[in-house]
Amino acid sequence: MKLKNYLLACTALVAVPFMTACSEEEGLTNNPQTPGSGDGETGNTIVWPADTIVALNNHYTVPEGKSLIIKEGVQIIVNTEGVGANHVPVEFTVNGNLYCEGTAEKPIRFSVAEDERTEENALKGLWGGIVATSTCEEMLINHTIIEYTGGQVIEGSPAATAGIYTASDDAYPQITTNNINGRYVITNSVLRNGWSDGIYLMGGNAIIANNIFAANGYDGAEAVNVKAGCVVDVVGNVMFSPNTNGLKLSSSGQSEDRGMAKIQAYNNTIINAGWRRDGEKGGCVYVEKNALANVFNNLIVNCKFRAMTPNYDIPNNPEEGYCSESVIDYNYYASGTQKSDIIFEEESGVAYSWAGYAYEHKNYYEGVVDKNSIITKTASDCAVNDPKFVNFPINEIALTDYIYQDAWDFHVQAGSPVLTGAYNGTDSKMAPYFGNEGLQVNGQTYTSPKIEARFGAYGTK
Repeated sequence: MKLKNYLLACTALVAVPFMTACSEEEGLTNNPQTPGSGDGETGNTIVWPADTIVALNNHYTVPEGKSLIIKEGVQIIVNTEGVGANHVPVEFTVNGNLYCEGTAEKPIRFSVAEDERTEENALKGLWGGIVATSTCEEMLINHTIIEYTGGQVIEGSPAATAGIYTASDDAYPQITTNNINGRYVITNSVLRNGWSDGIYLMGGNAIIANNIFAANGYDGAEAVNVKAGCVVDVVGNVMFSPNTNGLKLSSSGQSEDRGMAKIQAYNNTIINAGWRRDGEKGGCVYVEKNALANVFNNLIVNCKFRAMTPNYDIPNNPEEGYCSESVIDYNYYASGTQKSDIIFEEESGVAYSWAGYAYEHKNYYEGVVDKNSIITKTASDCAVNDPKFVNFPINEIALTDYIYQDAWDFHVQAGSPVLTGAYNGTDSKMAPYFGNEGLQVNGQTYTSPKIEARFGAYGTK
């Protein structure tokens, strides 16, 4: 997750007056206050009541051995001035357990003040995000909006002090996990407008399902980034305009203690990935360093490149190679006809999505990866392979756009070509890791959605 130091000047924290500063001992009320002893603590459980406004003017930590339950409708408003003389981005650290129990009608929201929720601030990185440390055993993020994160990790950042990230070299994702034995369920949520990755998994068992990711990454970041020590199902998500990839799946850091990364990624829709970043790395899916990744039945729309598998000819090598047991196939690559307004002529020179899919990339493995996938490689094929979304103008939205429009609808019309030709889900090796026994979080069992024999997150309405 190393990020370019020269961009620090572009992501300076916004220093504006905010709410009156409060100590962590002051109570939580319906007026914006810093959380403290008035939260409703019983034993080892802390509860932030429904429809409460919580002001985070300082770093907040869920202590090890304790659980924080955030009820529906709670708004957590983060002070973008930061902490102390160095304006350290505010960090939400989870050493214990976190349960965000939002609903469709009343989602939870981690955000900044309303007047700072602007397009200009979308990729500024105004606060530090949620960091689940190695002692976090469980986390539920359900019907929760997390936005305007990605502040730079600097000296004094809790994540730098804990050795999770490196000061002056990293930026905060919206969600970080770091316990190889942890259980994490992230569902029905919106992770948008962040300078860095949407989710950065350095450990744990996770279900990431039915979320919307949008505008993840100013430079060199992904919607979902997985490392060694993880077993993950990624399913039913819409990923709009990640800077580099929708999915970066890597077993980087694999060791005797930290096992191979194992991922089932299916029935996701990835749009506009890769156009805002230079180089020939990225564009929708990137699988590397011995990750066991089955990537199938995904709908990939207007992305810069196809799925990449660097060092495919070095099998089963956790330092570099590609896991020979992985299956990356039965995906659908659709393209509009528009030209990118950013073209890196000195590199690939790719200007159209269909041209990127046809590009003779060194990390494409024709006849093996995506052998049975549907790939649009010419301008004339664009209309034939149009997914026929209910409401998304595939030939109009600029390839470098990253602001998500709520009016879009990625269901498809009856007769759409994405409804046929997908993998049917009969191979046990491709089955979801948590489709049957599921994951137990806070006494409830959550299971991964079943494989749908179509391409993409949504079928017809």
